Amino acid sequence: MTAPANPGHAPAVRLRGVGAGYDGRVVLAAMDLDVPAGSLLAVFGPNGGGKSTFLKLVAGLLRQMAGTIEVLGEPPGRQSRRIAYVPQAELVDWSFPVTVGDVAMMGRYALLGPIRAPGKRDHAVVRAALERVGMAALAGTRIEQLSGGQRRRAFLARAIASEPELFLLDEPVTGVDVPTQQDLMALLAEEAAAGRTVVATTHDLAAVARDFRTAVAINGRILATGAASIVSDPAVLDATYGGHLVVVGDRAVILDDAHHHDSPSG
Repeated sequence: MTAPANPGHAPAVRLRGVGAGYDGRVVLAAMDLDVPAGSLLAVFGPNGGGKSTFLKLVAGLLRQMAGTIEVLGEPPGRQSRRIAYVPQAELVDWSFPVTVGDVAMMGRYALLGPIRAPGKRDHAVVRAALERVGMAALAGTRIEQLSGGQRRRAFLARAIASEPELFLLDEPVTGVDVPTQQDLMALLAEEAAAGRTVVATTHDLAAVARDFRTAVAINGRILATGAASIVSDPAVLDATYGGHLVVVGDRAVILDDAHHHDSPSG
């Protein structure tokens, strides 16, 4: 895999005074944030608080209402070939008739262009990505036949195969078993250690503290940023979740965990 072009000084993502929403409804406001290159960053907060909207802004899938955004030194969307965006699992049509290998090869399409067919290197990169996520033996299996954890692995293989500098992952380990979660987070930590930037949303506060280096709390705006240990700060949790979070012993329990999204499209 190629190394990041700029692993050093400029942040991978920069937001200044950013506001966003849907159909005139404001979801996020007054956001200022720098995400250094090489970050392993968790974005946490209540459902409907703007986590998915934040990722869509950075991915260039949603235009901001106010403020400025720079992604890999350019406005959003200009560097799409250097970005891997993976939506939430329930937003994917799993009945689409493609195999695991097809899904992973989709990560190469933006690099191939509209005419060129996959070559030897493309197939080698895809094989390596499938091996890294433990799915090489299932390359010929249709995705509709996979378990939830296997589907997450297949889509992470697609992201890895695109050789991105920036991963944008919407709840990449939600609903999977513990071994799968550990495997996927270990892969993401490897990517960050190699200088690539990983930004992932999650509602699992224990996973934030255990698996990430830094964290951002979002609920309509950015409420706190810092080391992943901010998920243990009662003031941060109260500001982020309010009465929807209770502490039982040493565990924080979120009461609004029914799935809903920032917009009708997720």
